[in-house]
Amino acid sequence: MAFEIKVPPLGESIVEATVSKWLKQAGDAVTAGEAVVELETDKVNLEVPAEQSGTLAAIVKGEGETVKIGDVLATIADRRPETLRPGSGQADDRRPEAPASKTEATSEKGQDSTASAGSWAAAPTSAPAPTPAPATNGQRAASEVPATPVAMQIAAQQGIDLRGIQGTGPGGRVTKEDVLRASSGRPETEDRRPEPVASVAVAPAVAHAPVPAPAAPAPVTPTPDQSSIVNRQSSIARETRQRMSRRRQTIAKRLVEAQRTAAMLTTFNEVDMSAVMALRARRKDSFKERHGVGLGFMSFFSKAVIGALKAFPLLNAEIQGDELVVKHYYDIGVAVGTDEGLVVPVVRDADRKSFAQVEREIGELAGKARAGTLSLAELQGGTFTITNGGIYGSLMSTPILNAPQVGILGMHKIEERPIVVKGEIVIRPMMYLALSYDHRIVDGSEAVRFLVRIKEL
Repeated sequence: MAFEIKVPPLGESIVEATVSKWLKQAGDAVTAGEAVVELETDKVNLEVPAEQSGTLAAIVKGEGETVKIGDVLATIADRRPETLRPGSGQADDRRPEAPASKTEATSEKGQDSTASAGSWAAAPTSAPAPTPAPATNGQRAASEVPATPVAMQIAAQQGIDLRGIQGTGPGGRVTKEDVLRASSGRPETEDRRPEPVASVAVAPAVAHAPVPAPAAPAPVTPTPDQSSIVNRQSSIARETRQRMSRRRQTIAKRLVEAQRTAAMLTTFNEVDMSAVMALRARRKDSFKERHGVGLGFMSFFSKAVIGALKAFPLLNAEIQGDELVVKHYYDIGVAVGTDEGLVVPVVRDADRKSFAQVEREIGELAGKARAGTLSLAELQGGTFTITNGGIYGSLMSTPILNAPQVGILGMHKIEERPIVVKGEIVIRPMMYLALSYDHRIVDGSEAVRFLVRIKEL
């Protein structure tokens, strides 16, 4: 009896995904609840488990294919299926049905783990593929090591074996940082594969009697055909082409859509950070000792944004058709940069949380975002967004709306600048703030006063 593994519901407004990686290969034994394949959606990566125990009989959708909810990904059989030779009714002896011993089973599993997803084609009999050495001492194949997609990509590029890396992510998952640490810790004498070098074939010279002082070779001018070959090789070496990830495609589509559908405008102001920095200097040690988390700037700005939203509620609204939906709750999205693009996890009911609770939740969400373990629920919704380009050194920028929201606050780098205070020039730590808003429902005067309110708070 065969069971089907189908694409599960992916979350609100998500109808399709991309097969990112098969965690099991055809012929592998699986148990109920064990992750079999990883899907990449617009927002997060999620693992699809097997609902029944058995053998992974066939992979229907290969890596890189686009799938929709309900599509069949693979089938599970009660036992390992036989592969028939084309045009015959006998089982192909080039793929054994069952290993005769534990060592053979381990070796066979190593072969399957390196096969391409969904491939059951037997190798030509004239050139059988070499059998890899079996894993020993219960060592898992590299494909079975839990790791993030970015970690696996870096490991493959640098020739690092994931089995020798201790994962620090959730459930022992190997992260990008783990691979980079392993890469930096390798000895310099390690054998590394040299970069390919273009070579030019030279005709063998005719042997002559040695001369005491050979003349320097005259410069060779390449023929037009040789020049075109060199130019073509140079252009290939200077360009690479890779497929955009589903998440990057979605980011591009949503940003363009936000600019096309909203009447987006940005207003700027600057804020003197002296008082906040002095308060943090006085309280940071006792705050961390009491709450176990550092006192950062995000909690201050989150609280200031909430205060300004209460004073100007249209910045906490959205347009749905011909209606204006004003929200009386404050779910603040915090933009986090990751290797796979920008994500915006949401701090729910931030107005009901203390400074310590806001700092702790932002830290946890940012950690999950960089490890690729955010759930869909942690990314959905949000009534207003804060993004901090200052951590990358940005002095001023124009943030793009996170649709369907109508407001986003951009924080920037703190720099000491001369300003005039009560007729005197003084040096103060200043930060530029940017508020982008949807002019369809937010007037310019309202946006300016909203930003001034944040500055005052």
